[in-house]
Amino acid sequence: MTLSRRLRDLLSHGHARDVALLEGDGLQHERPETPVDAAVLVAVTDRDRPGVILTQRPETMRKHPGQVAFPGGRVDPEDVDLVAAALREAHEEVALPSNVVDIIGATDPYRTMTGYRVTPIIGVVPPDLVLTPNADEVAAIFEAPLDYLLNPANQQTNTLEFNGRTRTYYEIFWDDRRIWGATAAMIVNLSKRLTWPI
Repeated sequence: MTLSRRLRDLLSHGHARDVALLEGDGLQHERPETPVDAAVLVAVTDRDRPGVILTQRPETMRKHPGQVAFPGGRVDPEDVDLVAAALREAHEEVALPSNVVDIIGATDPYRTMTGYRVTPIIGVVPPDLVLTPNADEVAAIFEAPLDYLLNPANQQTNTLEFNGRTRTYYEIFWDDRRIWGATAAMIVNLSKRLTWPI
């Protein structure tokens, strides 16, 4: 069975599971009532041990400096849907060609403290693509194993103080990378939808 077929089957069955999902960062009182739609591409590499393409933001960025993220961003008026937005952003950020992505489907949206409703779009891509970071938005591109990310044993919880309140969040450490915040939360949600490996 191909990787695309396996993921489609898992996503289809996974959405029927009765699981407690992370719907947001718990700071609803800090966020705008009407969220801004955004989409990210969860690009899974088609190899014996599938990986996920992730980016690290430059330390010079005004928002979320140095954080690890999926390629993606807000939905623009010219985007026909969330999939189009995720593909456009992935092309802009890492020069990922849209025509090589086999779209599997959307997973559960996640609300961020900055007022976005982010929908992850899963897609399968060929392994070892030559990707080029957009220096304004991406400091580095790397790949982490899908099975490692989805393993609950690798998903740690931590807390921090924000505006006088205690916030609990997830973080995942892979090599020397720290994945946390909304990206880690979306991975945790995905791990609740998918049982991997099969």
